[in-house]
Amino acid sequence: MFSIGQMALFSIISHLLFIYISWRIILAMNFEPIIKKGRTTEGRIFLLFLAIVIGTGVSQFLLDILRWSSDLIYLF
Repeated sequence: MFSIGQMALFSIISHLLFIYISWRIILAMNFEPIIKKGRTTEGRIFLLFLAIVIGTGVSQFLLDILRWSSDLIYLF
């Protein structure tokens, strides 16, 4: 279906897109009461890492589904 280079580019774009979407969703939530006063930088870094973990996980799931569905032709 895709060549190796195309799949790599598609994977990079997918990961970055879902990390961005996760970041926007996390910013829409109110995490201010959880973060200690004077620790906003650490709190933002934690939220960034959380967005990376969630976005990468969702992207990897969708890429796996795409890869598996393209491999179904070898079943029969």
